[in-house]
Amino acid sequence: MPGSAGEKTLMRIFISEADRHKRKPLYEVLLEMLRKQGFAGATVLKGVAGFGGNSVMHTDKLLCLSTELPLVIEVIDDEEKIQQIIPQFDELMQGGMITLEKVRVIRYRS
Repeated sequence: MPGSAGEKTLMRIFISEADRHKRKPLYEVLLEMLRKQGFAGATVLKGVAGFGGNSVMHTDKLLCLSTELPLVIEVIDDEEKIQQIIPQFDELMQGGMITLEKVRVIRYRS
């Protein structure tokens, strides 16, 4: 992807702060995999509130400090590259969700 614009795929990975793989935060494990496999970049976004399939609300309100806030990892790259890494993520993720959508990159600079 470096230096390229045009149609790409946006992958969003929805997990929780509490998700772990071998006692390490899952988002760190996923980011490291993306980096090692040459993805152009990834961003982890921390939500202030949310709920998942179990409908339990998690929030950052002071009186109700949660260690299970929602996280979203966003990655933009070629569809083929993203499709190749999804099975590896499936092996690590106990829950969560992955979505894909087409995006148009209009500018990319490293």
